[in-house]
Amino acid sequence: MSLNESLNQQISGLVTQNPIVLFMKGTRYTPQCGFSAKIVNILDELRIGYETVDVLLSPEIRDGIKAFSEWPTIPQLYVSGQFVGGSDIVSEMHASGELHKLIGVKI
Repeated sequence: MSLNESLNQQISGLVTQNPIVLFMKGTRYTPQCGFSAKIVNILDELRIGYETVDVLLSPEIRDGIKAFSEWPTIPQLYVSGQFVGGSDIVSEMHASGELHKLIGVKI
């Protein structure tokens, strides 16, 4: 899918206006897939504020975020406007302490 200018601006706004944003299936309180739930659990464990975007509510956002990041899967985590990765990458970064450093949380 190509990303039209309007959708690009919408997604860009979401990732730049929120220090931490997770594009996921479902919501923070009711994840609709195990991979999304895994990242929610990690972020909740870190006791940080973050925003979520339920891609199941909008096929345009669901497809658009994949084009925006050039990453084929959901969930997708963004920190300070930068794409971090999906479930496996975020899990590895959490295990190594790299995610803590990126977000600014002491271990």
